[in-house]
Parts: sequence; C-alpha cells; structure tokens
Amino acid sequence: MPHSVEVRALQVCGLPLVVRRSGTGPVVVCLHATGHGARDFDRLAWRLGGDFTFIAIDWPGQGDSPREAEPASAGRYADLVGGVLEGLGLKDVLLLGNSIGGAAAILCAANHADRVRGLVLCNSGGLIPANPLISIFCRHMARRFERGAAGDPAFPQWFARYYRRVLPRPDAAWRREEIVAGGVHAAPVLAEAWHSFAEPAADIRPVLRRLPTPILFAWGLRDRILPWFLVRGLARRIPGARIACFDAGHSAFLEMPEAFDAAFLDFIGSLPRPGA
Repeated sequence: MPHSVEVRALQVCGLPLVVRRSGTGPVVVCLHATGHGARDFDRLAWRLGGDFTFIAIDWPGQGDSPREAEPASAGRYADLVGGVLEGLGLKDVLLLGNSIGGAAAILCAANHADRVRGLVLCNSGGLIPANPLISIFCRHMARRFERGAAGDPAFPQWFARYYRRVLPRPDAAWRREEIVAGGVHAAPVLAEAWHSFAEPAADIRPVLRRLPTPILFAWGLRDRILPWFLVRGLARRIPGARIACFDAGHSAFLEMPEAFDAAFLDFIGSLPRPGA
C-alpha cells in the first residue's frame, strides 16, 4: 500500500539537497544511478514502507536537487551522503546504492562506519579496474553526453535506445520513460560522471575489501555497462558477503521487484538488530 512521501531540501555541503522520506522503521538510505533520481525508490518504499523508513536522495542536478559547481563523482556523492546522515542524526542505517550510488555507498561506509549497518550494492560502480580500455570507453560515453548537453538533435533518440538496454524489463517501463524524458536535462551531469569513471580514483576495490560492513551484491545479469563477470570474483572473495543475481539490467529493484524484495528482506534478516 502506498505511503505518503515527505519531500524536503536539506542544506548539505552548502547545497540544498532534496530528499524523499516515507515509511516507518529502520532506516534505508537510497542512492540512485546517474541521470535517474530519488523516484527510482518510490515503489520499493510503497512495498516495504510498513517495515522500513526509506530516505532517497536526489543527487545535484537530478530529480529536484539543483546543480552545483562541483563535478559529479562517487567521492563527491559520498560526502553528500555523509552530510545527510549527520544532518538528520542517522545511525544504524542500511545504504542501498545503484551504479554511482553504490560506489558512493562504499565510500560513505568507509568514512562513517559507526553509522552504517549494511550495504546493498545494486550493479555498483567502482568495482572494475580503470584500465586504459575502460577509460577510453568512459570518455567516449562522456563525449556522447556532452553532445547531448550541447543540443545534438540525435541525442534524445539515442538516449531512448540506450535506456531500453539499461532497463530492459517491463516492470521498469514507468521509470525508464521518466528517465528518458529527462535525458537532455541530465546530460551535463552524466558527462561529468562518465569523465570521473575514467580516472584511477574511480577504482575503489581496495576500499571495499577493507570494509567490515555486511554486504549484499544484488546484480542484474543483463547489465552491459557493469557486467557481473567483471565483479563476481571480487564479490566472492568478500568474507560473509551475500550474492543475489537477477535476470535484469542495471536496476533489479525496478525490474524484478518481487525477487529483489525477497533477497533484500533475507539480507536484512541476517543483520544484527539496530543498536544491538
């Protein structure tokens, strides 16, 4: 049953960052992929908001948050998440991060271990080596989005085709259409993010290996940008990590909601109770 959503702007790192809050219970902080928005998690919150409080953040220049001068990157977003946790006085939270949101979740957990009780990494960025081939691909994608931001008339059609591959399953159609409609608006931030993915600092595998935080890898196997075969070896070597794979693209919580919810709840059930 849908729950009411409180939308508010928090002053975080000098920026009015918009967050969406709904539900009641232990807190899950949700971090979206670049070019998406906090609305990605509305239906997850509708389904599970009777048991959890969901706080979803709009990154700068996406959703309802204004743009900022600082370029988009996982490191910048991790700082913003830390500011939200501190500003709202949140502890014992679960961080659920998708794509760049997953990378931000990892870095935030490293910086605020006393506030984070678990990580759900949905096709997370930061876990593939930034080798020359990867860097070339990332810069190619960044140029695509730079052309879109500059008004390339072919961009909207290309972006629509691209997102049919990013979120291929019917359950995600509602959100895919919204993301595609906002593609031109989000293009400048997408270009910044893709440039950041090409940098050596984008590889945060050493940070992940040092984390004591319980982790669920919730991976869509149809993802062509962050394919599971490049991540599975790392995931299997993380002590105690859980793995759930889905016949989905980039965001299993949008594409296979029932299967994702089951894996999510099973993982939550394995964690110590908040404050324990």
